[in-house]
Parts: sequence; C-alpha cells; structure tokens
Amino acid sequence: MEFSELAARFAALAHPTRVALIRLLVGAGPGGLPAGEIAAALGVAPSSLSFHLREMESAGLLRAARAGRAIRYAAEREAVRGLAGFLAEASCEGDAASCDGHLSVRAPLPAAARAYTVLFLCTRNSHRSIMAEAILNREGAGRFRAFSAGSHPDGRVAPETLDLLRRLEYPVAGLRPKSWDEFARPGAPALDFVITVCDAAAGEICPSWPGQPLAAHWGVPDPTAAAGPAERGRALSDVYRLLARRIGVFVTLPHRSLDRLGLQRSLDAIGLLPREPHLAMLGV
Repeated sequence: MEFSELAARFAALAHPTRVALIRLLVGAGPGGLPAGEIAAALGVAPSSLSFHLREMESAGLLRAARAGRAIRYAAEREAVRGLAGFLAEASCEGDAASCDGHLSVRAPLPAAARAYTVLFLCTRNSHRSIMAEAILNREGAGRFRAFSAGSHPDGRVAPETLDLLRRLEYPVAGLRPKSWDEFARPGAPALDFVITVCDAAAGEICPSWPGQPLAAHWGVPDPTAAAGPAERGRALSDVYRLLARRIGVFVTLPHRSLDRLGLQRSLDAIGLLPREPHLAMLGV
C-alpha cells in the first residue's frame, strides 16, 4: 500500500466518532449495519453521522450497499487490517511475526484498566442469560467479565442451550443457574452494567446492586414458547444470533469516551435492534 493511501486512511480516522464507527462496523461483521442503528449505537446525530460516513467511504475504510429501502454500511476489513498490519510491522522492527502477538482491531485494554463487569438477568437463568454470559466472555476478550443470574433460577442449564454453545465451541464447564441474590451480597463483584434479557425479570423488583451499575432491558423472546421440537430448535438458534448481534455492538462501543448518559442511550438503543424474522413470526 502506498504511503499516500495509508496517510489518507489514518487521517480519516483522526476523529473519536470515526474510531468508534470503524470498531462498531468491524464488530457487526460483513453484513454491516443500517445508518439508523449506527447513529443510535454511537449516540450521534444523523446529520453528523452522514458526514463521517462519507469521509470514511472516500478513504476506502467502509462500503455502502442498498438493502431494500435502507442503506447498510460495512467495514472494508482488509483495509482496516492493512492499517493494523502497517502499525504492527512498524512497531516490530519490520517483522510483525516477531512480535509477541499482533495488533488487532479489538485490542485489549491496558493492564491497568479494570475490565467492565456485566450481569445478565432472566427469570430462570437457563437459556437466554446463560447464552449472553458465554457470548460476552468470549467476545469481550478480557475487557469484560460477564455473569448471569435469575430471580427464580432452575436447577440446571437447559440441555439444548448447552448443546448449542458446545457446537459453537464456547466453554460451558462453569455455566450454572444462579440466584441474583448472589450478586447483591457483601463481597459480590462491583457491577458496571445490569441487563435483563426477559420481560418477566425486567418487571420484578431487583435487589440493590453494588457499584451503581447502568441498567438496560434487551428483551429476547423465550425459545421455549415455540411449539414443537423443530420450531424450538430454530427459535433457540435465532435467540443466539440476536444476542450475539447485540453483544457484538455492545463490545464495540467507546465505553471510556462516552459519559454515563451517552452509555445509557447506547444501551437502550442496542435493546431495540430488530429481532430475527423467525422470532417476529412467533409473536413473542
């Protein structure tokens, strides 16, 4: 890549919103996101976002594609990797492979920075909140510690949920239903975020959490509401994809540059990301 092209791309990233934008789109995957969801997740006015999108597209860092009546924006991942690779090579005396690890788009927090602690809540803590715990602990790459609990936890994690997570190569050894009271006791982890993923738990009176966490509701349908084994299996997979999508957006938020109000708005917006078509058909 020519130095002039590299310089143009680095210059295009010289703004906090654009750094947050590229992280968000990389996390969203090849399908990208529509402009409305990007604006909501980043807490940016549509007019400002349009300007940043144009600048990033001109620099070759993202692409736009029409999907029906909407325009979706996706990161040009090879271009982003090219910038990261250039920095890695420059910082490793010309040999990126000699470094102890490579620069990545989702770089871990410095050692001195404390990981964010997130508690996912559901009534029985056997399907949705367990999935969310597993997804965030893998996607968070050490920047987040995720837990899950329930107001009336089951005696075990649902076998079909464990099977799904195993197929997707998630560690499942430590997953267990827990009462949310465990996280309100003295000595419990200080919580940064508490997120309910079922409507029933959201309607209950929660304990007093340590750490004054931000709270949000990401309503996810109960896969057990589907009729028949085949439908239930599809609903479970759709629930996983919805949670993975929302958590993918969550981990790319510029957490340390947003104030408390900005974070709250972003959390609420993530909870409004559309459900899978199969879940919408269930009416739950």
